[in-house]
Amino acid sequence: MPETAETSRSTAVLQPDPGRWKALVFIALAQLMVVLDATIVNIALPSAQQDLGISDGNRQWVITAYALAFGGLLLFGGRIADLWGRKRTFVVGLIGFAAASALGGAATGEAMMLGARALQGAFGALLAPAALSLLAVTFTDAKERAKAFGIYGAIAGGGGAVGLILGGFLTEYLNWRWTFFVNIPFAIVAAVGAYLVIREPAGGRNRSALDIPGVILSTLGLVALVYGFTRAESEGWSDAGTIGMFVGSVVLLGAFVLVEAKVKSPLLPLRVLTDRNRGGVYLSLGLAVIAMFGLFLFLTYYLQVVKGYSPVMTGFAFLPMIAGMIIGSTQIGTRLMTRVPPRLLMAPGFLTAAVGMLLLTQLEVGTSYAGLILPAQLLLGLGMGTAFMPAMSLATHGVDPKDAGVASAMVNTSQQVGGAIGTALLNTIAASATTAYLTDHAAGATTPAAQKLLQLQGMVEGYTAAIWWAVGILVVAAAIAAVLITTGKPDTGAVAGAGAEDEVKVPVIAH
Repeated sequence: MPETAETSRSTAVLQPDPGRWKALVFIALAQLMVVLDATIVNIALPSAQQDLGISDGNRQWVITAYALAFGGLLLFGGRIADLWGRKRTFVVGLIGFAAASALGGAATGEAMMLGARALQGAFGALLAPAALSLLAVTFTDAKERAKAFGIYGAIAGGGGAVGLILGGFLTEYLNWRWTFFVNIPFAIVAAVGAYLVIREPAGGRNRSALDIPGVILSTLGLVALVYGFTRAESEGWSDAGTIGMFVGSVVLLGAFVLVEAKVKSPLLPLRVLTDRNRGGVYLSLGLAVIAMFGLFLFLTYYLQVVKGYSPVMTGFAFLPMIAGMIIGSTQIGTRLMTRVPPRLLMAPGFLTAAVGMLLLTQLEVGTSYAGLILPAQLLLGLGMGTAFMPAMSLATHGVDPKDAGVASAMVNTSQQVGGAIGTALLNTIAASATTAYLTDHAAGATTPAAQKLLQLQGMVEGYTAAIWWAVGILVVAAAIAAVLITTGKPDTGAVAGAGAEDEVKVPVIAH
């Protein structure tokens, strides 16, 4: 009977992948490895610099080489995932990341280290969008999707702080090289598990010809943008090279948008960006990451330099934020995501984080960790965890499966660009405030003890000035989420409202 055949076809389409929860373990493990790497190397950098004879002028390139390759190639990586298939891209990304990490751990000089970091960034740009888009096409039921993205959001938000703890342990008790070697078992387990368990839904590939002009323009434009902010931090905002990078980035990315509007098979279909809800997610998430990156930086320096914490103690001092993120993402976000519209989680989440940030504007040299820093971190973690989780899900929600890779890449791109802006912008604000404070109070510091205290007070003054800006940025992120994101709560069915012929891979959002 035709009706029975049609019903059976529909059921086959809607049938969830039986191995999806096992797949989540390996996707989450890979995501943890990429996020860990963003902070774990920072802790090891002083030791690595000394051993490899890297000059102070070139030291920042250990971080910048990774950031440029990762940020510049993300859109290309997302498109490769759509073209090759997400599972294949994911496994290749993991193997490449492991090989690059082995190269970094075995580095005998500056060139080898910088090359390894650039390779890590390139393979990370394959891996990150493939991981998120696999999640998007594997979990099709709204409630299950909420749980899966809750776990993913907690890792994406809290992994950086875990990197500080792990980096401190490995550097202090083993050797800086282990901050690279530790990636290898992560990658091997995730790659083998992914190969055996992950089953990519049929019909999700985009086999259109690769948009070469789009690849070149987007890669060069994003590299120029990220490097512009990185250069601004070290050379200043008025430096001719910095201005040149920003101008070049605007020209290249403007040309990219024009090309994408005209070519038959664009690298980044503009429909992915022009969707109001998705655009709101990319913008608010990028702003929130600006605030978060600045905070990690200043709080790490405050705890180590001002309070005298060891690297390991500093890592453990970030635990309340990790706990807050896990609770916010898996308990608040996951439980409420199918009951309320995403903006009612994202806007209050960013505002809660802003309140936590506001507490940190009260930092002084003698501030109590338990009295101020701990509650501030809990609020920050709860707020960010609650907001990140629906943001990650909504960024890939309702996207044609053929565009899932590039839509996922845009999430990573907004975070990467946000991180570069956050580090450069907030560092500049902090440095200016510190200089102004020292100039104003230098006359009163006449003894060595008073001069040392003045230095610490100047540093804290700089941190709090920058944190005030971070508070404002989080408030703007909340406003954008509240105004631009208008979608309603997700339907509870996997493909509610879809006909059998639609073969929808993700749940439909009710407006």
